[in-house]
Amino acid sequence: MDGIAAIEQRMATIQRTLALLTPRTTSTTAPAASPAPVTGTTSAFAATLAAEVRSAGAVPAVAGFTTEQVANAAAVVEAGRGMGLSLRDQAIGVMTAIGESSLRVLDHGDTAGPDSRGLFQQRDNGAWGTLAERMDPTASAQSFFRALQRVDGRAAMAPTQVAHAVQRNADPDHYTRSWDDAVRLVARIAGVTEAQVAAG
Repeated sequence: MDGIAAIEQRMATIQRTLALLTPRTTSTTAPAASPAPVTGTTSAFAATLAAEVRSAGAVPAVAGFTTEQVANAAAVVEAGRGMGLSLRDQAIGVMTAIGESSLRVLDHGDTAGPDSRGLFQQRDNGAWGTLAERMDPTASAQSFFRALQRVDGRAAMAPTQVAHAVQRNADPDHYTRSWDDAVRLVARIAGVTEAQVAAG
């Protein structure tokens, strides 16, 4: 039941995010077809999400990333923006999600964390909320950003060190390779330059 609740909550979050991202214009095109029913599997959910986002035209195309991945990055960016965080902090969130899940809502963990779930692979230890919250890109990003806000001196730290302070990955440099892609994604989603993102 937790899986179904997570999917229902995710669909509600997608609708809220799309409402925020979609320009308010009058359309003369026919309404998009209803998405396929959600069956509870990650792949069916991802396909439904991608179809919904594509039909709404809500996220930009970003080379090297699928519509699903960009939509998840947009949810992270919106969560950070809603919490008043800088573009750099938002990019650190996106970088971390790339490093943890390749910007996919994973319903499984790994050897180091078999109970890890979601975009940020957050553990079932009480610190990151319920399974539904860990599987929800917006809620899991908010949890990540609340922990990030407690990292003193983060503006002077390398992005991977900030992410490591929150995630406690075995390798403090694990996220370095995802920084450039995160900056590029946030710049496209937020409509700013990459230099503005990197500068904060």
